[in-house]
Amino acid sequence: MMSDKEDKRIYTLSQEEPYIAVIRMGLPLIAGMFIMVLYNWVDTYFIGLTKDDYQLAAVNLSYPVMMVMIALANMIGTGASSFIARCLGANNLAKAKHTLTTGFVLTVINGILVSLIGLALLDKIVSGLGAEEFTYEYTKQYVSIILIGSVFTMGSYTFSAFLRSEGSVKISMIGMVVGTIVNIILDPIFIFTLNMQIRGAAIATVLGNVAGALVSVIFYLLGKSLLKPSAEMLRPTAEIIKEIYWVGVPASLETLLTAAAYTVNNNLAVTYGPLTVAATGIAQKLISLGSYVYQGFASGVQPIMGYNYGAKNYTRMKAVLKAGVITVTTMELILMAAYGILAPTLVDIFTDSPEVIRIGAQAVRAMMLILPFVGSVSMCRMSFQAMGKPVYAFCITLVRQLILYIPLLIIFNKLFGFKGLIHAQPVTEAVMMAVSIMFLLRFIDRINDENSYGGSNHE
Repeated sequence: MMSDKEDKRIYTLSQEEPYIAVIRMGLPLIAGMFIMVLYNWVDTYFIGLTKDDYQLAAVNLSYPVMMVMIALANMIGTGASSFIARCLGANNLAKAKHTLTTGFVLTVINGILVSLIGLALLDKIVSGLGAEEFTYEYTKQYVSIILIGSVFTMGSYTFSAFLRSEGSVKISMIGMVVGTIVNIILDPIFIFTLNMQIRGAAIATVLGNVAGALVSVIFYLLGKSLLKPSAEMLRPTAEIIKEIYWVGVPASLETLLTAAAYTVNNNLAVTYGPLTVAATGIAQKLISLGSYVYQGFASGVQPIMGYNYGAKNYTRMKAVLKAGVITVTTMELILMAAYGILAPTLVDIFTDSPEVIRIGAQAVRAMMLILPFVGSVSMCRMSFQAMGKPVYAFCITLVRQLILYIPLLIIFNKLFGFKGLIHAQPVTEAVMMAVSIMFLLRFIDRINDENSYGGSNHE
């Protein structure tokens, strides 16, 4: 017999009115991800106060390393969460619990491997990020410390994803909030009081991730979660491993290819000088607010879709997907208008350099054009992952980053210079919205065919 809290979590996944369910699952994640935006902004902000544009550029150059860690965390977090939600929908609690335990083990193993391999290849990584004479040493300092803390960075992401899969969204958000608050408190202490400069920013970031991961672990240890890792289930089954990686690998490719595109972007921006690198880095962090809005809704919809796919409730899946797309598109249009009006003021938060503010505002007003499109793209991709249909998610990822965005970056930069560089992504996302909807309609047709031949169709 489930408790009232457990019943409420399952009710949200299985029966609640679609728009309310989307908002209930999405808004706490958006609030938490907004805190994560602050997490990404805070190093940039405090390093900006040093008045050293080279350190500011180094923080931006280092970001792909964090994105690679997040990609690997997403591989385990998304893959395990998708299978957990489907197991819960099929009322198989034992398998859901075993999947959760396997996810914890894989996160720790991957984190250790990232630290060891990354530190062994540190010089090559820093050079590949686009660091040059004046930014090389700063980038190396920041990246080395981030690599040391990879277990906690990856854990803070995967553990939050596991909690979301069972409907415990608020606890997931609390972990994000705690981690960011710790980072905000420690950044000025390490950077200025202890005079550690960029090394202090990296240490504060790692300690913030330690705090965020511990919140989730403590929640599990206290027995407050619907599921709990078990020492008796440390040995994974072939089925669980297959399900985690079958869904997780395409999910991680999205972030890995984004990191590759980010690195290409930075290497192209370097040709315009370090001030342009700093400015575009600030713009990318500002636009990340819009990214977290659509990611929050998409992540909130994911366990609902996975649960109902496991329960074969296809009618509810389509209703939730429609509610999610409409909600996220409306939110992104509002954000785009705000960016257009406030671009110079927002960039000014991070720097007092007139040239960086000018370039940054120009970049923000170009990059904001992605917002009406990315919500639908992400919702489609996350829905496919939730349902254990990673081939569709992989196709979206492959076309979006490798076939369209990276080539357009290079071509537009050559043809139109800096303006081409910052407008490559909006063109990519506009095309991808049409491509993603095409894939989605194909999948809906397939579901309808399954229903026609005897599949369940609950109201």
